[in-house]
Amino acid sequence: MTDSNIINAEIREDVGKGASRRLRRDGKIPAVLYGGRKEPAILTLDHDPVMHAAEQESFYSSVLEIKVGDGRSQKVVVRDIHRHPFRLQIMHLDFMRVSADELLRISVPLHFTGEDESPAGKTSGVVIQHLVTEIEISALPKDLPEYLSVDLSSLDAGGVIMLSEVELPEGVELSSTSADEENETMIANAIHIKESQGTGAAAAEEEAAAAAESELEMADTEETDESEESEEASDETDSTDEPGKE
Repeated sequence: MTDSNIINAEIREDVGKGASRRLRRDGKIPAVLYGGRKEPAILTLDHDPVMHAAEQESFYSSVLEIKVGDGRSQKVVVRDIHRHPFRLQIMHLDFMRVSADELLRISVPLHFTGEDESPAGKTSGVVIQHLVTEIEISALPKDLPEYLSVDLSSLDAGGVIMLSEVELPEGVELSSTSADEENETMIANAIHIKESQGTGAAAAEEEAAAAAESELEMADTEETDESEESEEASDETDSTDEPGKE
């Protein structure tokens, strides 16, 4: 296990919103550890090292190790992370205990490879779409992969890749949720696009708006011209009616 997978923590007794706010002001993260047929443990973590670790994709799909000051340690996985809505700050973390002999259900990311070498990738006017970016698997902690590779090197233009085509490492299975959708879930495809696709609708809307604005300007101009003609006619009538003028 690498250093990035080890999280140092402290057991804390004070709980509640006030205590959590004080911890965050001091550069700490309140956290909870549960599962494994044990009572939940309330923890405090140093914010910056955890924030740095959380920038790595593997942080969410790997088995981590929490160590406390008295020498005890526990293998865990991240179950939930609560971030501040606009600051670069982690507000709270939930960890779940894992056991070496118990299957673990967890979502792992998909890494797509071979895209540029594929027939679809070499065909002009074809776009390869990644429709699914992670799937839920079931595995023992020792067999848990950080990610699953999806080979797109043989993808043809107009072709698709289904979830059932993903190669799973030994000891890894799709979870029951993923397995139910295995034959129906498309995870990638290669579609033909038109040159104007993606901008055609917007261009049409802009053209219609410009036409409407032009019509409005023409109507305003006609009204102005009619108004000026009416004023001129009125002036001529007034000047004719005045005494002493022809």
